Parts: sequence; structure tokens; C-alpha cells
Amino acid sequence: MQPTGVIGAGEPATGLTRGIRLYFASDGGLRGVPVLDREVDSLNSVVKLLMSGPPPAEQRDGLTNLVQLGGYTVTGQGAMVTVRLEGPYGATGRDQGTGQLVCTLARAQSVLDPGVRTEDVEVSLHPPEAPPLGPYRCPEFLDG
Repeated sequence: MQPTGVIGAGEPATGLTRGIRLYFASDGGLRGVPVLDREVDSLNSVVKLLMSGPPPAEQRDGLTNLVQLGGYTVTGQGAMVTVRLEGPYGATGRDQGTGQLVCTLARAQSVLDPGVRTEDVEVSLHPPEAPPLGPYRCPEFLDG
């Protein structure tokens, strides 16, 4: 058997790995934490998990939750996710808390609708009696 020459296989794989991740804030920026022990079947359930905060081990590593929402309804269709808020939104839209929400929902939408890439998902926040915030994409909030 004779050795073969180098076989080109294209560029290395890039992008985010698959599976639901919750994004939490830290001094070094947002960090994704995989959801391994729960079945997630809706965007609303993902937000509920996010607002419950990081697991204890991740808290010890300095991760925290900055997302503070009253009532909300989240819908997704293709690469668009809409968060309808029942109360005012206290963040600026360009902060780590908004980034947590945007990246978590973008990731979840790409898992729930496998034809959509996480980095292509646009998330808009609609507080009552205020202009919408966004649309935002997760890469806007990730350092790198």
C-alpha cells in the first residue's frame, strides 16, 4: 500500500457547537453553559431556565444572571425571534443582560429550527408603550 498525498478537505469547522446553551454574564464577557439535564421544547422555557440563574459550579466561576423580566412571551419563526414584554425593560439593549437574552434565544432557536444558524438569528425586544429594541444578533455581544 502506498501513501497518498495531502488531500484537501476545505476549511476547518467554525461556528458554535450544537445543543441548547444558556448565556451568563461574567467579568470577562458572556459565557455559554450547556443545558444537559433538561428537555427544552420552547423559547419561553429557555428564558425561564435562563432567569433561574447559573448552576452552582458556574456561580463559583463568577457567572451571574443579569436578565430581569416581568411577564414575557417569546415567539420564533425562522431566523426571527420576538420577545413581547409585559413590563418596562430596564436595560439599555447594549449590555450583558440583553446579550444573555439574545445569545440564549438565538442558540435555542437554531436548535429548535435546525435550518437556522445561531449567528443569523435576530432577536427583537418589544416593551409595552416603548419603541422596540433590536433586532440584535448574538455576535454583537460576544468578545472576539
